[in-house]
Amino acid sequence: MAAGRSWGRYPVTSERVVPLSDRLAPLPPAQLPVLPLGNARSYGDSCLNDGGILLSTKNLDRFIAFDPSTGVVTCETGVQFADILDLVVPQGWFLPVTPGTRFVTVGGAIANDVHGKNHHRAGTFGHHIIAFELLRTDGSRLLCTPEENADWFAATIGGLGLTGLVTWARIQLRRIAGPWMASETHRFESLEEFFSISDASDSDYEYTVSWIDCVASGKALGRGLFSRANHAPANPDMRPLPSGRRLSVPLTPPFSLINSLSLKAFNHLYYHRQRKRVEHSTVHYEPFFYPLDSVVNWNRAYGPRGFLQYQCVIPPQFAFDGMAELIKEISRSGTGSFLAVLKQFGQSPSRGMLSFPRPGTTLALDFPNEGKTTFDLLRRLDDVVADAGGAVYPAKDARMSGPHFRTYFPHWKAFGAFIDPGISSSFWRRVSE
Repeated sequence: MAAGRSWGRYPVTSERVVPLSDRLAPLPPAQLPVLPLGNARSYGDSCLNDGGILLSTKNLDRFIAFDPSTGVVTCETGVQFADILDLVVPQGWFLPVTPGTRFVTVGGAIANDVHGKNHHRAGTFGHHIIAFELLRTDGSRLLCTPEENADWFAATIGGLGLTGLVTWARIQLRRIAGPWMASETHRFESLEEFFSISDASDSDYEYTVSWIDCVASGKALGRGLFSRANHAPANPDMRPLPSGRRLSVPLTPPFSLINSLSLKAFNHLYYHRQRKRVEHSTVHYEPFFYPLDSVVNWNRAYGPRGFLQYQCVIPPQFAFDGMAELIKEISRSGTGSFLAVLKQFGQSPSRGMLSFPRPGTTLALDFPNEGKTTFDLLRRLDDVVADAGGAVYPAKDARMSGPHFRTYFPHWKAFGAFIDPGISSSFWRRVSE
């Protein structure tokens, strides 16, 4: 058994990793529960299987077909979004939905039904899946589409890898003219202003997202920077492409570099870095969608105890009061995040039985793992979210309680009928038993 870690570096588990290399082969026989594993970019324990086996899909990384006239790509489950972008952007296509890192695998994106800055227009990644094959531990294979084996399709989209191994998937991409984004950033001074700008942006901008100063309080509560963008015409002014060079955190420091003093200083400087009320720019898609990918192993900055990401959604009717209460609680705690992200989800119902996105406002933050203090804060946030009828994102979670999970995801019992008996995860055992 080897130590297992997800991106948040908490918890630390022990499991055996078995690599897969042939999508046509049956799964290896196992006496212990198995769990498919992509690139381990989930933050908590949904991609861990303490005491069991992880089936690594890193070698299932081949493209099967790509039609540049229709933008339909078919690939194996371990292909990363970065590989797809390298192939399709020069041919005028782009991912229909992408999270904040391009180093997730297709299988992981399906298992967590990932969302992006365009949820209000495009929904989740699951909305753009045409078909996939599901391989069960009993050797059976199911072709799943929205029409064929539709119940298995719905259970596997957002199903946390528990229904079987997705061996390949077919995805509909979206057209673009080039790799550039026409972007503008608005500085806003309050939570009220965020909602006003967001409501005014949804119809004209494909991508919207905001950073907020999570340590600000009083009249400055909820202040931040609102970004909105559309794909730009092809290389509008012949800008050079990014160099591809990236910074790196080479070692794990003995303690977290993220603390109350560094957070307060960073948030103050970051908020005031923009002098104008509104700034316009043309940027390459990489820094726009994936700013953190420019720093290799940035998760090491949180030290050996790691960090806990927290992402929740609160339905529209309670969104303003709920978000205000959450931000006040975080500000009072004196802790928080460099990257606190606030966005409104659209109205499109997700296709997955356990999908996290739903209509409302979502907030995501990283918290250094300071033990009981951090866990007590997150429990208080859980209560606010539950009282408002919202939910916490399993892909980002490492410690929500079973009762809270079952409140957030009322279809969890019906989903249980689709779980492969040979598959389990640390997350599922924690919230369902």
